[in-house]
Amino acid sequence: MRDARFRKLFFGNAHLEKLYTGCRWAEGPVWFAAGRYLLWSDIPNDRMLRWDECDGSVAVFRQPAMNTNGHTVDHEGRLVSCEHRGRCVSRTEHDGSRRVLASHVEGKRLSSPNDLVVKSDGSIWFTDPSYGIDSDYEGDASPNEIGAQCVYRIAPDLASVRRVAEGFVQPNGIAFSPDERLLYVADTGATHVDNGPRHIRRFTVGADGASVQGGEVFADCEAGLFDGFRIDVHGNLWTSAGDGVHCFAPDGTLLGKVRVPEVVANVCFGGQKLNRLFICGTTSLYSVYLNTRGAVRPAG
Repeated sequence: MRDARFRKLFFGNAHLEKLYTGCRWAEGPVWFAAGRYLLWSDIPNDRMLRWDECDGSVAVFRQPAMNTNGHTVDHEGRLVSCEHRGRCVSRTEHDGSRRVLASHVEGKRLSSPNDLVVKSDGSIWFTDPSYGIDSDYEGDASPNEIGAQCVYRIAPDLASVRRVAEGFVQPNGIAFSPDERLLYVADTGATHVDNGPRHIRRFTVGADGASVQGGEVFADCEAGLFDGFRIDVHGNLWTSAGDGVHCFAPDGTLLGKVRVPEVVANVCFGGQKLNRLFICGTTSLYSVYLNTRGAVRPAG
């Protein structure tokens, strides 16, 4: 604990639970409330796994899985995914079919969409670093057609994809504040540049709801890298790091940490009350109960 405010968020008698192990790089957890199950990616093994809250069982949900990374759920309860090998953002329809929502921008092919979030207006915002095309381990080694790593927005009607933020080395995790007035984006550029960024930037969303300004550093990572993160109902940011999960207040203060014995890649809120934090830690899926709940998007 770094700040007394953390006592109101974390139970002293709540323990980290290991729900599954056996991944190469666990990523992209997403909660489906109606079915009481969690999906997540095992990127190098090119599969998606499914954990069932009802009986604790784990099964392969999809394999091959296009080396999917981050996932989210749209307003109709459909799975929306970032594909490294597909170099696109895709959606799984209600009948199980796959629909590509975005694969190109400005006439050039995307690199490897990484993480994404659906805004209340139905638009989809996603990051596009180069990790999936850097080697054959998490995708297919390929040239970078765009030549830059940016954040993009898919319009609600899917008619356009446009760049909304740039100036990153490797944009990664992404999330809105509960009121959607702020957009947070992680930059894990230290993986590619000596003394590169290992921080989260904060943008102000414009009055049009489709653009951003600013981009100041919100928080620097003191252990490893920030990757994926999610935000609770109070606006606190719960982010992955090299030694576990770090919790930051809206003012940027590090409140405390949830220690995890593996490097953490991403998190999400779930469970019947959205007060259970699911944690993807390298080879394993963990969870811990918190005294807060995950933020839900405002009405569109």
